[in-house]
Order: sequence, then C-alpha cells, then structure tokens
Amino acid sequence: MGSEAIIVFLLAGIVLVAGANLLSNLISPKSDNTQKREPYESGMNTIGPTWVQFKVGYYLYAILFLVFDVEVAFLIPWAVVFKEIGIVAFYEIIIFLIILGLGLAYAWKKGALKWE
Repeated sequence: MGSEAIIVFLLAGIVLVAGANLLSNLISPKSDNTQKREPYESGMNTIGPTWVQFKVGYYLYAILFLVFDVEVAFLIPWAVVFKEIGIVAFYEIIIFLIILGLGLAYAWKKGALKWE
C-alpha cells in the first residue's frame, strides 16, 4: 500500500465531492424570485454603510467565552468519572486549570478584558 492507495483515495474523494455537488445542483428546487438574491438580516434595507468594522475587543470576549465554555465541557465529564479514574485525574485537571488560568492571566495582562 503505497502511493497508489493515496492516489485512489484522493481521486475517490474528488469524485464523491464533485458528484454530490452536481447531484445537489440537479435535484435542488430552483427559484427565480428576486427577493432570494437580496441580503437578509432583518427584512429591511440597511441605512448607512453596510460594512461596519467591529472593535477587536468583541472578538476577544468571544474567544475567551469559548475557552471557558470548552473548559466546562471538559470539567463535567471529568467530574462524573472522577472516582473511577482516581488521583491521576485530579492531577491532570489541576494542570488543565493551571494552563487555562495562565491564559486568562495573559488575556488580563494584555487588556483583553477591558470593555472600552
């Protein structure tokens, strides 16, 4: 199993993706309604410039939220199986929390938590 297998898998992937796109275009319903081509946000036309830059702070808050959301997603299953895993799990989660704490301290130091 060498480069021939890689080529076969690559070609199979290309054919499957192209085939799925072609089949989707052939059997999907079509609409010539002009409203389908208009940008949609609230159903009303925009007033003023449509492209507005947002401050980086908003994205930093979103990223920090995701970091701590993922932390909770890891802590809940850990808490459920903690007794079965034992003391090793305790040390692993302490390391995990230290790494997240260092990330929070770094974000705090850089001013990512200031809402201005």
